[in-house]
This record gives sequence, C-alpha cells and structure tokens, in this order.
Amino acid sequence: MASISARTGKLYFDFRYKGERCREYTKLEDNQPNRRRMEKILQRIEAEITLGTFVYRDYFPKSVKADFFEELDEKVRAARLSPYHAEDDIPKLKDFADVWLAEKKIEWRDSHLLTVMVNLNSYILPRLGDKRVSDISKADILNFRSSLAKDPARKSSELKAATINKIMTPLRMLMTEAADRYEFTCPFRGIKSLKIQKVDVEPFTLEEVRRILDNVRDDFKAYYTVRFFTGMRTAEIDGLKWKYIDFERRQILIRETVVDGNITYTKTDGSQREIHMSQPVYDALREQQRLTAEYEFVFATRLGTPMAHNNVTKRVWYPLLRYLGIKERRPYQTRHTAATLWLAAGESPEWIARQMGHTSTEMLFRVYSRYVPNLTRQDGSAFDRLLQQRFIVEEQAHNEAEEG
Repeated sequence: MASISARTGKLYFDFRYKGERCREYTKLEDNQPNRRRMEKILQRIEAEITLGTFVYRDYFPKSVKADFFEELDEKVRAARLSPYHAEDDIPKLKDFADVWLAEKKIEWRDSHLLTVMVNLNSYILPRLGDKRVSDISKADILNFRSSLAKDPARKSSELKAATINKIMTPLRMLMTEAADRYEFTCPFRGIKSLKIQKVDVEPFTLEEVRRILDNVRDDFKAYYTVRFFTGMRTAEIDGLKWKYIDFERRQILIRETVVDGNITYTKTDGSQREIHMSQPVYDALREQQRLTAEYEFVFATRLGTPMAHNNVTKRVWYPLLRYLGIKERRPYQTRHTAATLWLAAGESPEWIARQMGHTSTEMLFRVYSRYVPNLTRQDGSAFDRLLQQRFIVEEQAHNEAEEG
C-alpha cells in the first residue's frame, strides 16, 4: 500500500512498482501542507501505474531506481503517443477523455466528478468527441463555445456565461493535458473565460430575520436560527452531526458536508473551522437536541437521514417568504446575512473571516462592506470629522490671536 512517511523529520514516498518496493526521500519537512502536497503526487503516480503510463524518471530523475527502471521506462515512452507516431495512433477526444477521467477521479469528490461527466456527455463529446485531440483547432473550440449560447435544447433561455465557463473548463483541462502528453500546441492558448456579470449579495435585515424566525414552522425554527446566526453553508448544516457539537466550549465543528446525499470532505481545507455559538444558536441547538439526539445528524428526517435541501427550500423556505411578503432569495443568503450582522455589530473582521471559513478578510471588505458604512467609512463621516476638528481648532486659535 502506497503511503507518505517520515524519517528524521523529512517526508518520503513509499510505494511498490513492478514488484519492487520504492522509497524516494525528499527535503520536505514533516507537516500537513507538505503531506497533502505529496499525497496528490502519490495519487497521480498510482493512477499512472494502474494505467501503465508511469515513467519512473519523470518523477524521480536523480534516483538510483530511475536507472534500474530505465529499460522499462523506455518501453512506456515508446508506447506513448507523439507527433512522430502514425496518425491512426492519435486518440479521439472521447477515448482520451476516458483515460483522463480514470486519472482524475481519484483527486475529485464524487459530486464534482458527476458534474464533469455530465458536461462531457451532454455537451463536449457529442460535438467534439470523434475528433482526434491533435485535430481540434482554436476555431473548433470557439465555434463550440458559440453554439452553447444558442443551445437548441434550451428554448426558454440561453445558457449563462458562468454555465458556459463551467462546461468549457473540463475541455480546457483535457486539451491542455493532451497537448502536454502528445506534444502539440494547445488550441486553448489565448482563449479567455467569458466575463461574468457581478451579482450583489442580498442579505436579510435584522427585522426580516426576526419575522422569519417568528413565523417559520416550529420544526424548522432551530434550523433557520443556526443558518442565520452562524453563516454555515447549506452542505455544512445539512451534514452537521451531533458529534461535532461542543456545548461545553460553545463551538460547532465544521468537519464534513453532505453533497447529493453523500457525506464528504468540506469545500476546501480552509472550510474546516470552529464556529462560536451565540446564545440564540446555543438555545436552538439545545432544543433541537431534544428532538433528534437519537439520530446521527442534528437536522434529520424522520428516518434519521440528512434533509434534502431542495425539498426544504421549495416546501418551507419560499412559501414562508411569500407569506411574509419578503423578497424571495436563495437560502444561501442566510450566510451573507450572518456576515453583515457580525460586521454591523463591530466584530473583528479577522474573527468573522474565521467563522465564515475564509482564509483572509479580503472577501469581507469586497463583498459586504457596502452594507456597513460605519465600519469601512465609505460615507466619508470620519474624514468630515477630521476636517471639522482641525479647522475648528485653527479657527479658534486665529480668533484668539486677533482678539489679543
């Protein structure tokens, strides 16, 4: 079994190749960032070994083992396609896509893999799948992208720029890898993503939050209280388990999420965090504990499974907003609401960023600052006060001098 190990504080790879145990030492210190970095490399090595495309010297050029496997490496290189191979050896996009997905799926969560496969099978392969990767030109790619904006399957509306970019992303990755592996110029060179219109966040006011919590169904009051006052993402709150609730320290530990009914890792490493429980959140979770303590999940169905957020949104969220006469907004706006309320209350931006799972405060000031003018001084009041104080002092001194 391949692994990452350490010796004298330095990390090394430990894996088997062609019946030989291989240890390759690095100069990297034994810490989590370096381990994650090496694990990604090791996953790629294992995928290439499985596919029979692994070349030892490509990864460890100065290793003694590279000399040992040189003859085998040459056979692998010979099997790899290059511009000097016969035209019939160049794979079609649909065939290369199968190889590429086999290598990539070990890196991706299931939900992302599904999204890529849907985009490939629904859009990319039907249009370009039968072309050899080396024959796909820049004009082919631009024409394909233009056709997406006029997708005949969508009679009511055109695909948005953001959606088109998401479809183009796996094609870009495919062609970049193919060009690197088969040594031709990538046709994506110079093609930029479509510009996406900026969408402003629409957080709820504190009065709107109060009205929603006062009128929501009793069995969902705790759920929306936690959403409004913690800034948790939908996948985080729906996948929240009781073992990650620390009442003693008043913390919610974000460690897992639920995506398409499957428990998986958080969105990013930075999303792993501890959220402080305010008093309303603490009280709401205590009340929820009385209802679902027997289950694994904090907010569970009667069967003990995670709630289906689309169902909750359609049956509870939107009907409630319509009943209250509040503008309809996605449930994700509860996360934006928490951020703006924290900022308005004067909490430290660094603390808020940690609560939200952001690695820096940049997003706070870029996205939310217009809702809190007293924090960012975008209303100019601080500058006005500075000028008034300075000119008043100078004017008083001038008047005193004239009177003297």
